[in-house]
Amino acid sequence: MICFQADADLNQIIVKACRRAEPNMDFQTAAEGGLIGISDSEVLSVAARLERVLVTHDRKTMPMHFADRIVDKSSAGGVVVPQSMAVRAVVGDLVLIWMASEAEEWVNRIRALPL
Repeated sequence: MICFQADADLNQIIVKACRRAEPNMDFQTAAEGGLIGISDSEVLSVAARLERVLVTHDRKTMPMHFADRIVDKSSAGGVVVPQSMAVRAVVGDLVLIWMASEAEEWVNRIRALPL
């Protein structure tokens, strides 16, 4: 089962809407994960250590940090969400990922929405 981790850039309404749509979904906010005020590299380290797929709006720097990380370390994976994407569509895609894939499929993989 996939566990998601929001970073500080992600709209928290997405986390709340996912939890409402699928109460069993394990989706941690940035505050719950202790990610407020830390660097992108540290965010990726925490997500990897906790084996959580990182969900972010940061399409400019996070993919670069992700690529740097997987050169010599492992990552639980990442999902980049466009700011312009409707919350309902984001929730639909994240629920689909959660239901249709396993955590192992996301190791060292980053994917942009929409699916």
